[in-house]
Amino acid sequence: MESLLAVDLGLKTGLALYGRDGRLCWYRSKNFGSAASLRRGVNTLLNSLPDLLFLVLEGSGPLALIWQREAGRRKIPVIQINAEKWRQKLLYPREQVTGPKAKHHADDPARRIIIWSGLSRPTSVRHDTAEAILVGFWAVMDVRWLKNIPRELRR
Repeated sequence: MESLLAVDLGLKTGLALYGRDGRLCWYRSKNFGSAASLRRGVNTLLNSLPDLLFLVLEGSGPLALIWQREAGRRKIPVIQINAEKWRQKLLYPREQVTGPKAKHHADDPARRIIIWSGLSRPTSVRHDTAEAILVGFWAVMDVRWLKNIPRELRR
């Protein structure tokens, strides 16, 4: 299955996998604990996604280099963005006044994407996972897998 993986960078990493239809396939949070563990984990994760067409990273720095290196070895294009880029498209201006406020407001649209995608309702969504879901949703629109925000997700 052709897919796009969105990553909210950190040792505590948010992950969201989208299918070619623009819907979320799965989402999770992973605490790698160390850069060495992250290196091994990225290798294992990318090996498990043989039809990955895009890797989308929110953030930069040494941890981003680990993801970029592994994606490069597999010839997977990497899209790297900062939080402000996807927040402008998916959150109201009043919801993104500060970083903590934006993280708080990422929960509701992430939950709506989960439900719209046909996945079971989550009991809780960590902020890194919610942000990965929104990064991925921004990306599926950016690569034109979805042309517009579906009516069910508009606010």
